[in-house]
Amino acid sequence: MSVESRRSVAERAGVEPAFVDRLVELGILAPEDDRFSASDARRVGVVKALEQGGLPLAGIGEAVRVGAMSLDFVDQPSYERFASLSPESFKDVSVRTGIPIDLVVQIREAMGFAQPDPDERIRDEELRVVPLIELQIAEGFRPSTIERWLRVYGDSLRRVAETEADWFRREILEPLFAAGKGPAEIGEATGRLDADLSRYGDQAVLALFHGQQANAWMKNIFEGFESALAATGAHSRLDRPPAICFLDLTGYTRLTDERGDEAAADLAGRLSRLVQRTSVKHGGKPVKWLGDGVMFWFRESGPAVLAALEMVDGAAAADLPPAHVGVHSGPVLFQQGDYFGRTVNVAARIADYARQGEVLVSQEVVEAADGTAVAFNEIGPVDLKGLSEAVRLYVAERVTP
Repeated sequence: MSVESRRSVAERAGVEPAFVDRLVELGILAPEDDRFSASDARRVGVVKALEQGGLPLAGIGEAVRVGAMSLDFVDQPSYERFASLSPESFKDVSVRTGIPIDLVVQIREAMGFAQPDPDERIRDEELRVVPLIELQIAEGFRPSTIERWLRVYGDSLRRVAETEADWFRREILEPLFAAGKGPAEIGEATGRLDADLSRYGDQAVLALFHGQQANAWMKNIFEGFESALAATGAHSRLDRPPAICFLDLTGYTRLTDERGDEAAADLAGRLSRLVQRTSVKHGGKPVKWLGDGVMFWFRESGPAVLAALEMVDGAAAADLPPAHVGVHSGPVLFQQGDYFGRTVNVAARIADYARQGEVLVSQEVVEAADGTAVAFNEIGPVDLKGLSEAVRLYVAERVTP
């Protein structure tokens, strides 16, 4: 175990040496001959955060003294994520690398913290993000693109981390507390799990991410070949416009409010499994969740309609509230993980107009879905809210063999 001085621990934790002395005095830190372990810097950082959150240092010291709480969990390898401060400030890194200071400080924001002052010291973990930003800048990436990348990565990984923290609390900590285990026993139990959870957790996150990358990259590959074929006249993009689909569940929000959080989570889980499996099966993907519904993108209209019909039937079979769907086909703009444009707006308005159990589609979908085993029954031009022109709508129904 490496040994550090009082001043070194204070510097790495970003506090004054007097704060370290105070923790020693309260019994929160227990160095031998003023020799601190490497994990003591993490202890100091955790306690400083607790104090900033309004917890009294004296109370923490008393709880540690009587054994009501312990900070020994920070000795576990996984808590190396509580990174220490480096000698460099954000401004120093900007000057050294040539990265604009606005991008450097955004690294901390992407990790879920408030925007730092440029003169604040950067953490060791934050420094690990810097080389990729340097590479992007060297390759001519626009700062706005790098900023968007940081923001999307940060927000997506925040959701992953919060979900992980929730299941750790629910499935590991709460049962231990309920069983009357003390801090030492809880520390021992979580310590046994620590190495495996960290190793397998990191492995699983990377595997899932790589799978998502493969899907996203395949889209680029497909569109690259599609463009090349179109340039030679061998293929026209207009032959197969993409489709946007909105699925809404009637009364979903009201039902989840009435049944409580556990029931809401169960309904959300069943809906997620249904829409994920059905959309992917037909060459589509869920784009985003909208409270009581989901937006989808499909490469082709025919499969989009088939998926919509299956999802309406599947919602009933899964004991979900009645579903209704709107589908429209046409060009869309992809940006920051989302799809925009008139096609999206029209599809949403069609879904709003659809009745329970109904799949409504536009004329464009009918024309693009020619040959699909679906019957389309016209209900006529319809004035939809927010649209300047009436839209010809059709009810899609399965063709009975």
